[in-house]
Amino acid sequence: MKHLAAYLLLGLAGNTSPSAKDVKKVLDSVGIEADDDRLDTLISELKGKDINELIAEGSSKLASVPSGGGGGGAAAGGAAAGGAAAAEEKEEEKEEEKEESDEDMGFGLFD
Repeated sequence: MKHLAAYLLLGLAGNTSPSAKDVKKVLDSVGIEADDDRLDTLISELKGKDINELIAEGSSKLASVPSGGGGGGAAAGGAAAGGAAAAEEKEEEKEEEKEESDEDMGFGLFD
């Protein structure tokens, strides 16, 4: 990831085709040692490719991946629509707390 991040930073700075030496220089500037094998792999995989096109292609692929968060959205929407129900639950909780406090005092309503 650190190699890719440095590569992308160089791309943002205007270097459309960063070399391994350029990436090493960025990493060295922040005290990170570059892994030559991974860096060489990254450079060879990205050689001759436009990084902006790769990001756009990857984003479209990620958009089709299910994230598994469908159930949470519906629950949140229901809670927002049912504000009165939430208020009733709070009132019930307060009543239960009062009952519990009677138990803490050593006696109950029906003792």
